Amino acid sequence: MKKFLSLVLVIVLALSLFAACGSKEETKPAETNNQQSTDTTKPADTTPASTTPARDDVIIATANEPPTMAPHLHSAVAGGYMNILTHNTLLRSNIDTLEMEPQLIESWEVLDDHTWQFKLRDGVKFHNGHVLDTEDVKASMEFAREQQSFTSTYTNFWDSIEIVDNLTFNVHTKEVYAKTLIDIGSHYALPKELLDQGNDFNANPVGTGPYKFVKWTLGDKIEFEAFEDYYEGAPAIKHLTYRIIPEGSSRTIALEAGEIDFIVEVDNNDLPRLESDEGITVINKTGTSFNFLVLNNERPPFDNADFRHAINCAVNKDALVAVALNGAGTGNYTQTPVVFPGHASEIPDKYDVELAKQYLEKSGVDPKTVSFSCVCSDDVKRRCGEVIQAALAELGITMNLESMDLATYLSAAADGSLEACIGGYTSSNMMSFIEGKFTSKSIGGSNWTRTNDPHIDELYVKATQTLDDDARNAILTECCNYINTIAPQCPTYGANITRAYNSNLQGIEVSATNTLRWQYVSWAQ
Repeated sequence: MKKFLSLVLVIVLALSLFAACGSKEETKPAETNNQQSTDTTKPADTTPASTTPARDDVIIATANEPPTMAPHLHSAVAGGYMNILTHNTLLRSNIDTLEMEPQLIESWEVLDDHTWQFKLRDGVKFHNGHVLDTEDVKASMEFAREQQSFTSTYTNFWDSIEIVDNLTFNVHTKEVYAKTLIDIGSHYALPKELLDQGNDFNANPVGTGPYKFVKWTLGDKIEFEAFEDYYEGAPAIKHLTYRIIPEGSSRTIALEAGEIDFIVEVDNNDLPRLESDEGITVINKTGTSFNFLVLNNERPPFDNADFRHAINCAVNKDALVAVALNGAGTGNYTQTPVVFPGHASEIPDKYDVELAKQYLEKSGVDPKTVSFSCVCSDDVKRRCGEVIQAALAELGITMNLESMDLATYLSAAADGSLEACIGGYTSSNMMSFIEGKFTSKSIGGSNWTRTNDPHIDELYVKATQTLDDDARNAILTECCNYINTIAPQCPTYGANITRAYNSNLQGIEVSATNTLRWQYVSWAQ
């Protein structure tokens, strides 16, 4: 029994020692695990930024909803922002010099005074997988010519299009034409098979561009995704969304809060605030945008040149820039831009209220009988309108301001149903500006003043048929000086190019004509 009890006691003591040892072993792994947990946070904290996955989406805020996604069915800047995502033009303007450079067309040569030969890039794909060829180009150019109310400024120069082979085609011009490359560069490529099928390019905008259309939620946003087979390589930004935010202050707040990444139309009153934010980059530079008070020359009293001169002299353009743009622009006192070769050498209408009264008296129009409506489509245009409204009130003229959505505004301005509106036009050269704003062939399109003057038409045609740069610019200057004498509209200002965006975006370049190519943009690592 004693031996048995002794054995039991030994076993109990052994078990106790084992349990104690086991308890110590259990605490060690716990301590070790805690140490491992602490250690694993260190590599995460010290991982180089270059290995951090970058975002692949961008949200852009814009003030105006495009009238359509179909590139040939509008002349709106807001629509152009969308079109360069889904489509390519045959040529494009250089981001810095604005001169024409290859895009879908790889090279060209002049065969004679009336024949230009163009060669397409090989292997460019449409979003539906079809490979671009000359049949598509010919069909696209012919389709564009059919949409005359929107495309007359760049579709009437050619007489015929000749297909040489799958990648080569000839354009035969009606006459010697100095704008051939500029007009070719305005043409978008569409797939012939979809044109033949009557495809709705608003609902299904298939092109060769860097992005594919995904969805349009009216009044809210338009969504795109990267085209992986894009001929320059797939864009780094895979998901791109344009949000429609009409109010400038709301766009600013959304950028500051990180809800959006990029503002297209920066509210100029918010520029100092955004420039002081270290996480936001602001672009504020001179552009080619030219803005004006459109006066419908077909309607009295705007059919009276002296009355138009009176309005032009009554408005202080510098004060207008200060109020409407917070100084981010330049007052315009000529009918055409001064940034292009061939600009006007004479400025007949300066800010002079007494001169305005003299013009008014000469016109024979009683200002008390004049009351008209001026349409504005956004906040900046309305502020501009308020300055003009006050200036005209000093002459006894009543101008009422009316707001209208962009699509309705564009349509009404083009068809001549508006008395007046605040408008703008962006071009890359003087010939295109004069053609779009003042030639009779653009009535019903971008010639909103409905100016119909044979002398302007004659000088414009003469300029397009003059290949020598100096001689052509002299003709353009003569034309611009003449347009100043008839004052079809009231110039207001040249707006600066303003953009604001998250400073982590890289590759942002904006041309003087408002062009930004999103296929070259990415997030910093």
